Amino acid sequence: MTTPMTEPGLRLTVLVGESDSWHHRPVYTEIVHRAHAAGLSGASVFRGIEGFGAHSMIHTQRLLSLSEDLPVAVVIVDAEEAVRAFLPEIAELTDGCPVTLDACEIVRNPGIQGDQG
Repeated sequence: MTTPMTEPGLRLTVLVGESDSWHHRPVYTEIVHRAHAAGLSGASVFRGIEGFGAHSMIHTQRLLSLSEDLPVAVVIVDAEEAVRAFLPEIAELTDGCPVTLDACEIVRNPGIQGDQG
């Protein structure tokens, strides 16, 4: 078994509310489409089941709760230069939203190709 190749990368995570919108479109959708247009290697959206933000209001998916604004995380991983160059593209979408950058290692398996996002 061969050891997969790795390279340094940067993980961008943007935390938004499910009901946050930009020109009648969900913010998370707009971020993913802008990442695709920018040629980034991939973006994924994860819907949270419970959380709270700056306003300290807890949003939950539990049956007795009627929350329609669950937390959503948009995660993008690519080379550091590509992610940093993308930040200005989403600045207007992320005003007031938590945005984090984390150093990571990207594993490249030479035999695997295709859409892994």
